Amino acid sequence: FHRRHNVILQLGGSDQWGNMVSGTELGRRVDGAQLFALTAPLITTSDGKKMGKTANGAVWLNAEKLSEFDYWQFWRNTDDKDVIRFLKLFTELPLERIAELEKLQGSEINQAKIVLADEATALLHGPDCLTAIHETTQNMFAQKTSSGAGSTEGLPRTTVSKSDLEGEGVKCIDLFVELGLASTKNEARRLIQGGGGKISNDKIGDVHQVLTIADFDGNDEVILRAGKKRAGVVEFE
Repeated sequence: FHRRHNVILQLGGSDQWGNMVSGTELGRRVDGAQLFALTAPLITTSDGKKMGKTANGAVWLNAEKLSEFDYWQFWRNTDDKDVIRFLKLFTELPLERIAELEKLQGSEINQAKIVLADEATALLHGPDCLTAIHETTQNMFAQKTSSGAGSTEGLPRTTVSKSDLEGEGVKCIDLFVELGLASTKNEARRLIQGGGGKISNDKIGDVHQVLTIADFDGNDEVILRAGKKRAGVVEFE
């Protein structure tokens, strides 16, 4: 970057300090350049894990990489011990409002988590997406089926051809990966074997199970579920 764009300062996490110092030293020796490195402490969760990672990979800021719903869900799933600290770090809420949320106890802490998810998501994607996310979440937890009774707008989506559905069908494990509900086929298999994979509200009993046109029950889309809190939509063309 220094050679191409005249960059002299690199920013990074404290865990990259050694690599960054090596880079500045290389630039000094090879090009005679005076380069600088600036690091910031890593933000970790209460159990010491690095922020920004999930069981399914990185938390992308690009909606094409991670849907607004999944980004919201990432913050909604914050541990009870972290929620107040993250409200201070990742939102623009007044400290007085955060102090009020800090008084919540027991299951009421979920209210603070929703505020955190709303504020963090609105900062990145804009507040307009929150209506669809809330409606989708409400429908999911109400255990609604894919009969069209409720919005699925906030969920990740993938499209399959009607001819494939009417033929041999499409493997469910492939769809879980395409929807980002599993990072690999092996992970999708483990999800199904553990009883966490569902078509609408029907448990997938076999890792070789396929999605067919019959699963749509006359609709143009169907919901695949990964556990209790994550889902995606399959539609046909």
